[in-house]
Amino acid sequence: MSFRLLLVLALAWLGSSALAQTLDKVTVGGWSQPISEITNLLAEPDHGLFKARGIALDYVPGNGGGSAIQALLAGQADVAFTDPASFYLALDKGADLVAIYNIYPQNVFNVVSPKSRGIRSIADLKGKRVGVYSLASGTRQHLLLLLAAAGLKESDVTVEVTGLLNFAPLIQGQVDATAATDTGLLVGRAKGLGDVDVIAVRDHLNLPSDIFVVTRDGYEARKPLLKRFLAAYRDSAAWMIAKPDEAARLAVTRAINGRDEAINREVISLRNLSSVSPTTGREGLGHFDLPVLQQGADQFRKLGLISRPLDMGQVVKSDLIPGKEGTR
Repeated sequence: MSFRLLLVLALAWLGSSALAQTLDKVTVGGWSQPISEITNLLAEPDHGLFKARGIALDYVPGNGGGSAIQALLAGQADVAFTDPASFYLALDKGADLVAIYNIYPQNVFNVVSPKSRGIRSIADLKGKRVGVYSLASGTRQHLLLLLAAAGLKESDVTVEVTGLLNFAPLIQGQVDATAATDTGLLVGRAKGLGDVDVIAVRDHLNLPSDIFVVTRDGYEARKPLLKRFLAAYRDSAAWMIAKPDEAARLAVTRAINGRDEAINREVISLRNLSSVSPTTGREGLGHFDLPVLQQGADQFRKLGLISRPLDMGQVVKSDLIPGKEGTR
């Protein structure tokens, strides 16, 4: 091997080494396993949108929004991919947290019942058996929000814990209705749910489904890095919105539940729809509707889910969110 070739190889190695050293690691603590809903994150090895912003992305799977915040508070994650309910509950317990990005501004929770049950309004739920994933789940919390919108209380229904496979008890007649998400309903329909009535929570309180949360110390100390992270996330969300077919194909190998490309496409379409709102159309992906988050916090207190008032103006920050796509 010639001296010149050795020199070229050495320079190339030094260059790649230097490039690797410039990447800052950001670990996302997720509420879920690596599922098709988050293909925009899982596809990082394919599209490199975080790497392009100088970030080495890592993902810690979880089981619910509360576990994502636990990972954040334990120092196992830099950013929690969580939900407003878990955010409110953690703040109520004294955690010093800040919400920095509105991942899904649309509420994806609903209550589903076979048409034969005649449950077409919230009032029709009175006296019925309603399934939820668990008593600590978003399905129960959003069921309570829905009931409150019609002046009903949890005691006006019989809440049944049915687990994640909650549509089987509904199909078998063990419950009259079940609280679920839009993607859960999609899977239920694929398993023969039949004709159903759907009461969407967003028609009564369109509380966001997921948000990015960090500790206040992390927010204050790492603003430039978090700003790059949010810009990269925004890019990944915009990519999945623009190229859902490509995302569905990549989910086949990247997501643990992604074997069926056609179902991936439907799940990704639902998540793309939940990523946008009139506010994001006006200000760009990731922006918050602060009054809605405040309304949610106030309602949680009225329902007794939290014990003290929360001021969203003090814990929701928009200064790190990138500007509207194409303007920066």
